[in-house]
Amino acid sequence: MESLRCFAILLLLTLGVMMPSAEGRKEGGSRSDRNGDGDAQRRSSRSSDAKAGRCSYTFIVPQQKLKGALCVSRESVMGTGTNQSEVAMLRRELTRQQEQLEMVRTQLEQEGAKAGDVRALQRESGAMNARITQLYAQLLHEIVHKKDQTVEQRRLENLLLNATSQVLQVTSSYRELEKKYEALTSLMSNQTQLITLLEKQCQLCDKPSQTEHEKEPSTHLQSSPLPNDSDKSKDRANDVQRDQSVPPPPDKALPGLQEPVAASPLPSTDSPFVSFPFTKTPGPWRDCQHVLESGETTSGIYLLRPQGTNRLMQAWCEQSRAQGGWTVIQRRQDGSVNFFRTWEQYKQGFGNLDGEYWLGLEHLYWLTAQVQYKLRVSMEDWQGRQVYAEYDSFRLEPETDWYRLRLGNYNGNAGDSLSWHNNKAFTTLDRDKDAYSGNCAHYQKGGWWYHMCAHSNLNGVWYRGGHYRSRYQDGVYWAEFHGGSYSLKRVAMMIKPS
Repeated sequence: MESLRCFAILLLLTLGVMMPSAEGRKEGGSRSDRNGDGDAQRRSSRSSDAKAGRCSYTFIVPQQKLKGALCVSRESVMGTGTNQSEVAMLRRELTRQQEQLEMVRTQLEQEGAKAGDVRALQRESGAMNARITQLYAQLLHEIVHKKDQTVEQRRLENLLLNATSQVLQVTSSYRELEKKYEALTSLMSNQTQLITLLEKQCQLCDKPSQTEHEKEPSTHLQSSPLPNDSDKSKDRANDVQRDQSVPPPPDKALPGLQEPVAASPLPSTDSPFVSFPFTKTPGPWRDCQHVLESGETTSGIYLLRPQGTNRLMQAWCEQSRAQGGWTVIQRRQDGSVNFFRTWEQYKQGFGNLDGEYWLGLEHLYWLTAQVQYKLRVSMEDWQGRQVYAEYDSFRLEPETDWYRLRLGNYNGNAGDSLSWHNNKAFTTLDRDKDAYSGNCAHYQKGGWWYHMCAHSNLNGVWYRGGHYRSRYQDGVYWAEFHGGSYSLKRVAMMIKPS
């Protein structure tokens, strides 16, 4: 036991001597290479000073093992310390490895950035490949679609060629029929004139008292006045578009009455005779401008047939106002005709050609389809003031588009109350095509190109005296001329080629 105790004490002393030596070596490690010899001298002197200043211990051990005092020197302990040159070498190696580690870290960062760029390029490449695939699919679709279009185009071209050949055949047939029709029209005109002369001779034989009256020359296209008490003569003198429910004024003469071919039955020998003098051309004419160019300068009723159609119609030609050549399509003057009508009546026309009448939407469509026409609206108030409104273009769309109004620029002194109705469909009491929630025709009591509802209502109720009282503005008015509560005395709508 004593020997073990002595060995433990010796070991503790050895450790106590080595710890100060290690601390000294740590402090002087940085200067070991340059001052190796000086350091050795300073350590020897420092150890000698320690010997002089410190106490030494003497341990007594059993004599059988250790004899005398045991002293331990620090020099022997320090001699076993780590070599300073090896530490410096290790530090240099550590520094070199740290530099290599930094280089490796820098390279790793660079490689990471390059890897990110590569991944971004890979994503872009994938997107580009998808886009190229999409464009390729679209290209294939377009190629297939163009092939289909080519086939369809060829089929349509073949159909067009067939239709063109059929149209040419129909056109040639129509020309032949037109020539035959003109020949028949001329023949019927001559026969009508011959029948008129024969009836005149018969009347001269049956009624000698009227000889002088029948022999009076008639240089203009004018008919004789009809007696008031003869309804049959009125019905025969009126046009086929006359409203039979309302007779004309008794003292109204029919200037320029051009008898239509087979339009009304010939008068019998016991009725008052109506003379129809010869015209310079037999007709029919394209419009009233054509009538004027043919030398017929008298206002009256003429037979018209628009170019390119077989549609015959009668209209009043106004040749004495605004250089003549005007085809009257509407007229209001005495309230003798009811204009609160149905769609079919407005389509075909109604009224008295020598008084109040509406020519007809279908007739208007075919007339204005020939060339560009202009519209003139003549108005007169109850004080005798006359104004007009002109539009440099006027036409109607077909019935499939509800006879939509197409109007040009305004000119005149009545004010523009029709442009507000431009591009609007026609509305009647049984066909509501206006933009109002209700039917404007019911409130305005007529047929017109209503919007919401009207700035003009020339087919409304004819009120006598001008200003009128009504629940709605349903008179014959032009808003820019006396306003909507004033019913005009006379109105006429006329067209001619512009």
